[in-house]
Amino acid sequence: MEPVTSPAAEPSAWSPLRIPIYRRLWAASLASNIGTWMQNVAAVWLMTSLTTSTTLVALVQSATALPMLVLAVFAGALADVADRRRLIIATQVFSTLVAALLGLLALLGLVTPWSLLGLTAALGLGAALYVPASQAINPELVPREELPAAVALGGVSMNGARAVGPALGGALVAAAGPGVVFLVNAASFLGVAGAAWSWRREAKPTTLPAERLLGAIRAGLRYARHAPELRAVMLRAGAFIVAGSATMALLPIVARRHLELGALGYGALLGCIGAGAVLGAALMPRLRRALGLDGLVIAGTLGFAAGTAGVGLAVRLEGHLALGVTVPALLATGLSWITTLASFNTAAQTCVPAWVRGRALGLYLTVFQGGMALASAGWGALAERTEAPTALLVAAGTLVASCLTALRWPLRSTDADLQPSLHWPEPQRALPAEPARGPVMVSIEYEVASADAAGFLAALRELEQVRRRDGATSWAVFRDAERPEVFVETFLVESWEEHLRQHARVSNADLAMETRVKSLHRGAAPPRVRHLLSAEGGAP
Repeated sequence: MEPVTSPAAEPSAWSPLRIPIYRRLWAASLASNIGTWMQNVAAVWLMTSLTTSTTLVALVQSATALPMLVLAVFAGALADVADRRRLIIATQVFSTLVAALLGLLALLGLVTPWSLLGLTAALGLGAALYVPASQAINPELVPREELPAAVALGGVSMNGARAVGPALGGALVAAAGPGVVFLVNAASFLGVAGAAWSWRREAKPTTLPAERLLGAIRAGLRYARHAPELRAVMLRAGAFIVAGSATMALLPIVARRHLELGALGYGALLGCIGAGAVLGAALMPRLRRALGLDGLVIAGTLGFAAGTAGVGLAVRLEGHLALGVTVPALLATGLSWITTLASFNTAAQTCVPAWVRGRALGLYLTVFQGGMALASAGWGALAERTEAPTALLVAAGTLVASCLTALRWPLRSTDADLQPSLHWPEPQRALPAEPARGPVMVSIEYEVASADAAGFLAALRELEQVRRRDGATSWAVFRDAERPEVFVETFLVESWEEHLRQHARVSNADLAMETRVKSLHRGAAPPRVRHLLSAEGGAP
């Protein structure tokens, strides 16, 4: 389905909501996110009632995030191979059943610390399969110029829910107990399933068979290996989340043991983070114009560090003064959280073409959620050996240090045209070629003047990355010893079917690179292209 054409005016922070299907999915996600935050508050609070172990309390967050570490690459490939609409519906039905089971066990008083962690991890499994698909559909729902606003609105959905859900969750825990909260969360997943059911997604016609899952995973990993823009996003996001996870992991301990708040008070603290995030989303378009993508990430990281340090220092104060400092510090962390994560998410979605977008988001989420899962347990262990305020101050210092990664891996906004160019003609062949037959060697012969040789090789090296990320398992360039003006580019693809996919993957931006290379060809005819099929096991 092609996105709705955008108006000539610059998009506002809220303009994607004028698109009906985006609005329905966004509203349903908001309701579901509220239920999820209510669930998180109830689960953490229930764990503090079941055990005195700080590590087990911190592991509640780890149990939610850990499935993303294990399954996000698989889930990203599934989002690219399967119908994303059906995948969204299936995951929401699964999450409904898991949350309902947890609610019934809690009402019957049968929940133990380990069953709570296990069912929380099962909900994390549903989220791991859902999130890459739900994020990968954004470019199908809105025009490209509105994608940053759509991503930020996704953050508003999550963090606006954080402003409301924890308070509702805390109030409902106090009034009716965690079991009722878990059942409310179960019902909230059905809204997303219903909104996805109403989406009439148009399947794009293709003559190629569906990708196999393992092959799709290999293709996604290969793409990431040869896509420096995507690697920069993952490395920078990982550096941020390792330290940034401390605040969310340790906030329940700060609320209960240092500020002496109940479930309602803890929910209100999370609401402060959510309120700051809503403000940050509203300010994002203006901040991004003023600071640029990389500047906004650095400013957000420093703002989050200041808020984290503020919480760590505030709880050492006494009485109402401690709470008076904690609240604005959490507002700052919420504002900084949304600006930083929305920037990372937008960069991850816009630097890759549609055919690999789910896999790219899966890899990004592996880094992000995996870092959160592992680091949350680490911060919990550090707080147990020292105290939560000390751990928060260490995390704040680590966040400041993480800004140094911008020197080595800067984030760059890109307006590259990643739509398929479809300029490669169908390969001609006399030999029969079964789809799985391989490997396939492709050779392209160029004639280049001696004076242009250095520039030609430099341009061809740039094109190497395109070949590799679109399907080549190896690549090389040779020069004819007898005719020095002749250069031969060769690359291997694992099968004939994969090479046909390679034809469909070349984007308009890739075509521009190819055009630069071919512009240095001096032969009377176009560069000669040959396809060599593996002779082993092939037909005579």
